[in-house]
Amino acid sequence: MAIISTLLKKGIRLRESLEQEYSHPLELQRQELKKLLIQAVDTEIGQKYDFPKILKGFRWGENEFYERYKSQVPIYDYNHIHEEWWYKLLEGKSNVTWPGLVRYFALSSGTSGATSKFIPITTDMVKAIRKTGVRQILSLSKYDLPVSLLRRGILMLGGSTDLEFNGIYFSGDLSGITTGQLPIWFQRFYKPGKKISRSKNWGDKLDQIVEKSKSWDIGIIVGVPAWLQILIEKIIERYQVDNIHEIWPNLQIFVHGGVSFEPYKKGFEKLLGKPLLYLETYLASEGFLAFQALPNRKSMRLVLNNGIFHEFVPFNEENFDEEGNIKPHANTLKIDEIEEGKDYALLISTCAGAWRYLIGDVVRFVSKEESEIVISGRTKHFLSLCGEHLSVDNMNKAIELTAEEHDMNICEFTLMGVPHGSLFAHHWFIGSDSTVKKNTIKKTLDKHLKTLNDDYAVERNHALKQVLVTVLPSSLFYSWLKEQGKEGGQYKFPRVLKGDKAASWQQFLLKNAIEL
Repeated sequence: MAIISTLLKKGIRLRESLEQEYSHPLELQRQELKKLLIQAVDTEIGQKYDFPKILKGFRWGENEFYERYKSQVPIYDYNHIHEEWWYKLLEGKSNVTWPGLVRYFALSSGTSGATSKFIPITTDMVKAIRKTGVRQILSLSKYDLPVSLLRRGILMLGGSTDLEFNGIYFSGDLSGITTGQLPIWFQRFYKPGKKISRSKNWGDKLDQIVEKSKSWDIGIIVGVPAWLQILIEKIIERYQVDNIHEIWPNLQIFVHGGVSFEPYKKGFEKLLGKPLLYLETYLASEGFLAFQALPNRKSMRLVLNNGIFHEFVPFNEENFDEEGNIKPHANTLKIDEIEEGKDYALLISTCAGAWRYLIGDVVRFVSKEESEIVISGRTKHFLSLCGEHLSVDNMNKAIELTAEEHDMNICEFTLMGVPHGSLFAHHWFIGSDSTVKKNTIKKTLDKHLKTLNDDYAVERNHALKQVLVTVLPSSLFYSWLKEQGKEGGQYKFPRVLKGDKAASWQQFLLKNAIEL
């Protein structure tokens, strides 16, 4: 980190960052797709879909390469690419969707499906993730921060580095895979260190961190908001202090991702002695897609020149069915064709062998010129029982406004659509220890959602007849995750519960004597 802090002090940025700043987004993406296709030209998927023919399209006109790409290569979601290609990787076959053998697989949190997904992690992808991480660190030169910050410890609350090995491949959380391959120069600053990071028992890991925490000088914390909040609460309770800055006086930055931070912010800031700088990242199991690059913005800049080619599918009824499944002939756009303020499902092609892969996130551009986005939801995590089209973005904002209006701390929440007579209702489950009455929460949530979403407001007068609210201890949300085998820093509670997961949640609550 001494090298990084010196670069930061001089305001130096990587060539790739400067290249993106001074190049047209389409030019960068055009070159990135070309590099990906050339590297994969002799793989099984490259031969099936005639990558050489697509590559010849780069000679002819500005759009020919993309017309060939989207006409020759189909859109894949996880199930389809796994059934056709990725299962071969798990059998130890090489040169399938990317050159060479894949030895690592990240287990995704699987919030949209019933089981975890095995996402291939190649050596090229690990290098790309590492390089993008350095780019984000060097972007701190735009902030008014002391260079000494990067000589403090960095606490990364992630999965176990003790990966499972079945004789063919290693599997585990992406954070466990990448942390286990940290460069030597970074390891002296990394906390909780190798020994604790290997722990597979999440409760034991948190307890070990709590016991060591007082001896560390932490400047940056990295992780999912809910789990970091739980950890900090444990540290404060263990050492009987008023806030975390009494333990870590030099703590200045919180790097978060995976879920919107806004619903957690009010409760989280009660644990602090002074303000933090919040930096958002978009690091998925499939790659490091974007990061917050500019001060005083809540948006993130897409990474356009580091192993990922992006496509955008307008998130509407023409391209997606009622369950959030993409239609076979969905309209896809490249980066120069998008419009600000509209929602797009994201397709990615990557140096880990994902091709036109529906990652499941929905993004909205706030600046086309800067390629700045916010994550507005998930293709499967929305609720539209009767045309209300309620997005995760709507839910997060309504919860944030409700917590603010009643000065309450909402740690977790989820939503289910349920029958109500012959029509429908929304049932909110809210994790909070505050004493606000549920009818008050219900009225406030409903009020804000009507303001945020016109379709919701209309349907509340028609088919959406009722809003139900159940307030629960937040610990129940984490207990359910544990029962699902999804306890730990990578896992997030689904914002919308449907199908088997909804049934499992209801059974869990009944088992815990919670009246529905």
